[in-house]
Amino acid sequence: MSTPVAGPMQCARHPKVETGLACGRCETPICPKCVVMTDVGARCPDCAPRRRLPQFEVGPIYLLRGIGAAVAAGGALGLAWALILPGQYGLLGILIGAGLGYGIGESVSLATNRKLAPALQVTAICGVGLAYLIRNLIWADAVLVVDDLYGFIVVATAMVVAVGRLRF
Repeated sequence: MSTPVAGPMQCARHPKVETGLACGRCETPICPKCVVMTDVGARCPDCAPRRRLPQFEVGPIYLLRGIGAAVAAGGALGLAWALILPGQYGLLGILIGAGLGYGIGESVSLATNRKLAPALQVTAICGVGLAYLIRNLIWADAVLVVDDLYGFIVVATAMVVAVGRLRF
């Protein structure tokens, strides 16, 4: 005896679409537009898990860890920037900014267990700003130096690299 083969079904959400695919959980007919692939097979949108990936879930503890890392890295790198590289450096500032941004972005990333979120990007940007303020207070005896074009280039490059390190 052979088992009868089911004919084509109509998608539950798109009645004009014929399909041979059904949800692995509730057996609702689904078409390729509706299917949600999960680690246990094809599911309909109602049965598919709605949870975000853990790397995008940043709670208050991780945010505080990120802030601490940004402050520590920004302070240390700002101090190093003022003491090791005082003065104007021309286009070398782009490389300095890339290193500064990578250092702060990587510190925030490591402290937050490689989490990715806009709040962590803002935290890293604040760390770069802190590094710039510390550099100015040591090197120029002012919080903000108005005619510091090369310093602004370094800060802008550092911010772009730090945000890129925490982008999803």
